[in-house]
Amino acid sequence: MNNQARAICLSALLPTAQSGKGNIANINPFTDRIASDMAAAAGYIGPQQLSDDAGTPALSATIWKQANAVFHAGFGPALKQGGITNPAQFDPLHYPATQQKAFRQLVDVINHNRNYHNDSGQAGHTVLTDSLFRPIVGLSADGSYEGLDYGYARRQLDEIKKAKTCIFIVGDSTAANYEKLRFPRIGWALVFEQQFRHDGSVKVINGARAGRSSRDFFYEGWFRQMQPGDYIFIQMGHNDQNCNGARAVRGAANVGNLCTYPNDAAGKRQFPQGKPDMSFQNALERYITYARQHQMIAVLLTPTTRVKDAQGKDSTPAVHSHFTRQNAENGFAFIGDYSQTIKDTAKANNVPLLDVEPDIIALANRDNGHHWKQYWLVIDPKRYPYYKDQAGSTSKPDTTHFQQKSAIAVAEIVADSIRADDALRPLADHLLKKKH
Repeated sequence: MNNQARAICLSALLPTAQSGKGNIANINPFTDRIASDMAAAAGYIGPQQLSDDAGTPALSATIWKQANAVFHAGFGPALKQGGITNPAQFDPLHYPATQQKAFRQLVDVINHNRNYHNDSGQAGHTVLTDSLFRPIVGLSADGSYEGLDYGYARRQLDEIKKAKTCIFIVGDSTAANYEKLRFPRIGWALVFEQQFRHDGSVKVINGARAGRSSRDFFYEGWFRQMQPGDYIFIQMGHNDQNCNGARAVRGAANVGNLCTYPNDAAGKRQFPQGKPDMSFQNALERYITYARQHQMIAVLLTPTTRVKDAQGKDSTPAVHSHFTRQNAENGFAFIGDYSQTIKDTAKANNVPLLDVEPDIIALANRDNGHHWKQYWLVIDPKRYPYYKDQAGSTSKPDTTHFQQKSAIAVAEIVADSIRADDALRPLADHLLKKKH
């Protein structure tokens, strides 16, 4: 991967090919996911590595049949809802012109992209989400889909088009939508729209993506559905801190793809020679420039807090932790404070700043910190078996991500910050009246 904005690639695999003749097939998000499942079954990171293999990939008719069967199991109801006749027989590689309109309507409510492979930094398996970025497939490299509710996705897309104002969330896992399997893990942006009047005037498009930093979110093209006059809320910082080149396995990939360096204590930008995009301020300013070029309004937010005390332990009182210190291995090229850099960037570019981090720290420390586990992700695996062997259980608390109660509380904090900023008065006018 390099630091150029990347096209979102698509691929297709034919189960049989005619030798010496032209072979014609459609390429679309569905064929790419089928190819992705086949790639995973054959041991590739994703469809890109399969496509790039100059050798003879170890594929079989059985792998294709399995991937095709999983596609039909996952999308069968949506195909029918979307107007595809005989959905059980539908082939995304080849379909008649009479089904083109229905197929186009289905594709309209789907966002397609490629995942990021943490250990190598390469493009991973195919990710499909609906018009609100709710996952359809994305949790694993192959296997079962979370069914697309076509009717719901179509209504949401229509509401986006009709809304007077849209807010697009550029963020990470603390704001993102999640697969149903991970419930009750919830990003705050999933419930943010509930803070606005229920008249359809404001629509929140939660484009936040788990694991992304300000730099690679931009390069990977996680932008959709934005129009002039919309707001772009930019909340980054958690994964931008992945700058420890000495970290085992992921260190080099993290620095090469995710890391941005904060400003130094004097507010000066820091980055390796010849790589200005690795400055956190420069990375944030790229969104501001993009917003202004497209007549949109950029808003910067400080990150949500981790529940870590002054010694770095998973405990309260929680303190500000969005900064880096040099480690014993000298793994960091530069150190500094990410939250302060966000403030520097907002001031230098005269854009609104929602400094939500202090209030979220206060949320963690409420009632002397005795109840933070009701807000952050500390789940009984007997009730939610997914967390039996995952961070977020009672034995392995997740001090970064939220349950529904805290997601709502953070959304309220963001709404309060909007109310307090005169520059955001037009947006604040659409908020529900604050309950006292």
